[in-house]
Amino acid sequence: MRRDDRDDPFDDLFREIERMMNDMMGGNVDMQVDTGATGFGADTHVDIHEDDELVRVIADLPGVEKNDIDLKCDGESMTISAASDHREYDERITLPARVDESSAKATYNNGVLEVTFEKTDESANISVE
Repeated sequence: MRRDDRDDPFDDLFREIERMMNDMMGGNVDMQVDTGATGFGADTHVDIHEDDELVRVIADLPGVEKNDIDLKCDGESMTISAASDHREYDERITLPARVDESSAKATYNNGVLEVTFEKTDESANISVE
């Protein structure tokens, strides 16, 4: 047994889950648990809601100040970049429908970011010269 294994209280649990997955899948499933990565992780949650007129993206960004959030949208995907003293977040989200990026409205309150877009059927016209 490696010293690291004795220090990890969840090691036995992960090994048992891996064994059960191998039994179910009939093969070798290698579970990798990454606990120190930057970006959206287990403590960050992103939800996307869609209705006939709007697309709403809600993201948990705990510990981030409003001024440290950078949002970009190209009409089909949205990128959320943010930083806190302890973490950096960088996530590209594919939107479920084409949106008018100029219609974006964003609010940030108590660690929860909410961005709302109006849907559009239009795409950019490209003229050939």
